[in-house]
Amino acid sequence: MTATAPISACPACAAAPLAQSVALAHSAPANIVLSLPGIHCAGCISGVERILNAQPGVSEARVNLSLKRVRISAKNLEAEALADILTTAGYEAFPLDTDMLAATQTDPKGRALMLRLAVAGFAMMNVMLFSVAVWSGASAATQIMFHWISAAIAVPALMFSAQVFAASAWTALRAGRLNMDVPITLAIILAACLSVFETAQGGTHVYFDAALSLTFFLLIGRYLDHRTRMAARSASQELSALEVPKAIRVRDGLRETVHISQLSIGDEIVVPAGMRIPVDGIVQTGMSELDRSLLTGESMPVGVKTSDVLAAGELNLSAPLTVEVTAIGEDTSLRRMAALVDAAEGTRNRYTALADRAAQIYAPAVHLLALLTFIGWIIASSDVAHSLNIAISVLIITCPCALGLAVPAVMTAASGRFFRHGLLVKDATALERLAEVDTIIFDKTGTLTNGRATLDTDQLTPEELGVLSALSQSSNHPVSQAIAAAIPAGIGSLPLWDIREVTGRGVEAVWEGQTVRLGHGDWVGAASSPAFSIGGFPAKPLEFSETLRDGAKDTVQALQQMGYPVQIFSGDSQAATTRIAQQLGDVTATGQMTPAEKQAAIVALADAGKRVLMIGDGLNDTAALSQAHASVSPASALDASRAASDIVVLGKSLSEIPDAIQTATAARRRVLENFAIAAGYNMIAIPIAVLGFATPLSAAIAMSASSITVLLNALRVR
Repeated sequence: MTATAPISACPACAAAPLAQSVALAHSAPANIVLSLPGIHCAGCISGVERILNAQPGVSEARVNLSLKRVRISAKNLEAEALADILTTAGYEAFPLDTDMLAATQTDPKGRALMLRLAVAGFAMMNVMLFSVAVWSGASAATQIMFHWISAAIAVPALMFSAQVFAASAWTALRAGRLNMDVPITLAIILAACLSVFETAQGGTHVYFDAALSLTFFLLIGRYLDHRTRMAARSASQELSALEVPKAIRVRDGLRETVHISQLSIGDEIVVPAGMRIPVDGIVQTGMSELDRSLLTGESMPVGVKTSDVLAAGELNLSAPLTVEVTAIGEDTSLRRMAALVDAAEGTRNRYTALADRAAQIYAPAVHLLALLTFIGWIIASSDVAHSLNIAISVLIITCPCALGLAVPAVMTAASGRFFRHGLLVKDATALERLAEVDTIIFDKTGTLTNGRATLDTDQLTPEELGVLSALSQSSNHPVSQAIAAAIPAGIGSLPLWDIREVTGRGVEAVWEGQTVRLGHGDWVGAASSPAFSIGGFPAKPLEFSETLRDGAKDTVQALQQMGYPVQIFSGDSQAATTRIAQQLGDVTATGQMTPAEKQAAIVALADAGKRVLMIGDGLNDTAALSQAHASVSPASALDASRAASDIVVLGKSLSEIPDAIQTATAARRRVLENFAIAAGYNMIAIPIAVLGFATPLSAAIAMSASSITVLLNALRVR
């Protein structure tokens, strides 16, 4: 028989001995932020908030489920102490550096875009009121007055609201290239200038409303694009925020708590049980076990002793360690991983969106056409004002408003479909890239598996199970707790005497005059860990195997049927990785990979012409997620992994991933159709404008009609 138990060596499994007492500080931050990667429901929210609000000194605790964080207003309390209290209660928690996170929580660009959008919309509505009055029959002095009022409203509004396009256009021109914003800016400027000129000359046709409408609708598309980009916070900043901000330094036999920036190479620090390693170092004294699951994906704790190397971010589980500092600041493992992510993000950010690629061809053609039209009409009519009027009509009627809306409209509609299916799209070009992938790579631990494992109890007698139950319940070690939870229902614990826990080794006791042990294989007398023994009888290794996440096998098989080769990259052992691959079917599996090796493997695939979709959840996956052509993380992933990915799976199952790829392919098809619509519209409209049959007003109406058609086509994705 088998039973299910969590075996990931995480702090959420730890109990009282891992908790540190609440330490009073002379001065503490007003706000403390803790990461809670294990929370998933309303019950978790209420449980965390209830525990924290019950602590003396805590005035308020608010959990954000989507970010998996809790923000605490507290006085004279340390973040580490509050994290330990939650850990003891079964909620994995660790402090985040609020200074590092501050840069990711403000959005001045979004606020500026919204303000410009509001100004353009307000001005457009008011100018349209005056335009209606003019169209209704106002003439002579009344018409001129309405035109001047419209100019007084429109010109300042355009100077403010259209800065977004003008700045982008100027940047492109200075770099010697053209982008989508160049013809947009030119059309707005010329329409406004011609309207002011016509107003000053007492003319009857002005186009302030057309210029404002163009600005308003394009700002909507720009804001939608910006919001999708802002959903993805910088993964490297998230990684840096995971650093432990303080350490206990030992000098001349005295201990002092200092910020990690005050540490130097060669310093000696103490890392209590339950605390993350603040910097890279070498164990000087002590014997303990580390949880490396967040950094390497290893599902079982790793024993460490004197002279062993430690990396920043690992969790000390069992006993205090004295560590000599070997790397600080940018040289620590965590910072090097952040550097890998930074480099990978920069590579992926150079991806050019379809609309921008189209603009590289479209914009020069539009400008050349407008110039040739202007020159041709001057030659034909010798009327500069009339020629300029027609040239502006050409620019407006060919203005890439439809192209500017084509991608944001489709992506917004597709993102809505994704969200209804439990998928959150975080990057503006994510769906385009997802539609292009041809190779799929999964992480193992926490991605294909659900972080829980089965303990094989078939080889143990009921009596042995009773002893094992008593031993495991007498220890607060995560693996002991996992074993205790895996004992089948109905098995009672047998009475033990002289129970004692041997630091870094295991737990032993006396049962009916015999010594019984549970712990490391070499201590118990077995070839592998963990193991269990009774008296002089041979020790029995306890076999664990991970269980697949819901929908994992169906997802892999569906992707293979769609023609995608699937591989597994894992930091866990090759044997554990191979076992999972065998459960999934014909899947290539590579284990014992470091974060840098995962990233390098994806770079090699890219160099071979492959476009990789990476699906992972751990810190060891962040560089690979950032490097991949497209990336997906489950909601249970750590903040940094979710930040590095393009799409987050909100549910527990991976079964929506094949449908996501199909939807992305359909979205890309809609985008290409929108480009075709825009091209077809231009083929009809351009000759009309060039021949002088379109005024700037009719050009604006035609341009708006093409934009509405594009929007309606985009809705087909839903």
